[in-house]
Amino acid sequence: MSNTPDLIRGNPKQLFFKYLLPSISATLVTSIYILADSIIIGKGVGSDGIAALNIILPLFSFYFALGILFGVGGGILFSVSQGNDHPEQARAYFTTALHLVILMAVIIFALSNIFFKPLMYMLGANDSSYALVSQYGIYITRFCFVFMIVNFLQAFVRNDKAPRRAMAATIAGGITNVVLDLVFIYVLNMGMAGGAIATVLGNLLNLAILLTHFFSKGCTLKPIRVTGWLRNAKKIFQSGISSFLLDVASGIVILIFNVQILRYIGETGLVVYSIISNSVLIANSFFNGVSQAVQPLTASNFGAHKLGRVREFRRIAVITVGIFGILFTAIGLAFPGVIIDIFVVSTPEIMAMGQVAIRLYFTALIFMSLNILLITYLQSTLKALHALILSLLRGFILCTLFIFLFPVIFGTTSIWLVMPCTEILTMLAALWFVRKNDEKEI
Repeated sequence: MSNTPDLIRGNPKQLFFKYLLPSISATLVTSIYILADSIIIGKGVGSDGIAALNIILPLFSFYFALGILFGVGGGILFSVSQGNDHPEQARAYFTTALHLVILMAVIIFALSNIFFKPLMYMLGANDSSYALVSQYGIYITRFCFVFMIVNFLQAFVRNDKAPRRAMAATIAGGITNVVLDLVFIYVLNMGMAGGAIATVLGNLLNLAILLTHFFSKGCTLKPIRVTGWLRNAKKIFQSGISSFLLDVASGIVILIFNVQILRYIGETGLVVYSIISNSVLIANSFFNGVSQAVQPLTASNFGAHKLGRVREFRRIAVITVGIFGILFTAIGLAFPGVIIDIFVVSTPEIMAMGQVAIRLYFTALIFMSLNILLITYLQSTLKALHALILSLLRGFILCTLFIFLFPVIFGTTSIWLVMPCTEILTMLAALWFVRKNDEKEI
């Protein structure tokens, strides 16, 4: 008897929690790739090191987001086609998505390495920080294709009913990354370069384990000859663009915040923001884990026209992600000093500014949790336009507007309230879209 779960007829709660632990484990350990570098570099290299790493984070987000664009975009259509009992069309979407991610990986690899120095300066490096930034960045750009392919395969392996394999790959890669971070930075004194090499090797192991899925009995990810390639590519792009923007937006937000914080607050503010942005990675890993757990379930049942089950999955996910949002907000409000001490050897100035900043910024997490889930839900039910609007509001329009306006109108401390205000307004729009779609489907 097959161990493959029946997504169309199985118990919704059992299916959700069957996917939840592997999904959260995978997203959590993905965050640890960056988090381990941040903590170990912050302690081993110093506050200049963690500030330099924060300059590279938008590039990480971009590479990861490109893999997610084609992985989630193709994976949703793959699951909907499977739910519709169209396995050949599902394989056609996988094949097209695979072609797209390989093509994009080649292009991005070439551009990132040919224009490496201008790219580092565009991200925020200057003459004093370029040495540290480039030590880390050179390895990240040379192996950018690995980050893209890993995130692509994570999405498809999960949609191919193998969440545990996706989890195992990410956990093995994450543990390897942490161990090598300690060895390269503390034992071998390799500094920023050691952190980057550890991250690359961890992702390579992740990739190797994911590739074993293609030799398993339950694998349905079989490349085929595709007709209508451009039509499939367009649908994949439309389906995945919201996930791409959702992920790349975090990098854009970091980039804009870096510029404005340096302008209004200075280097200490940049260190504080580095601590916040890395802390939020952990919270986001739980929010994304819930969203990724429910995505194949909602997509498959939507494809099978089981709208009652789709809403039941959404209800369970909303409750779960809401609990996580409240928990992480409470941690930020109660223990800001502990969070600071995890990342850096703090000074009185960093501690004073950091405690205020963390308490203000972390109020965003309750609303952020729901926004990430609902954007993924709208994608999974093929409401790509609504998901795109929310991603643009959250990741670009509102936060960009507020980060330039707030310091001028309300003073420098208001910078830390930009994301709470952004997330609240996005949540109101998301709830409105979901309600309107529910009314249409009745």
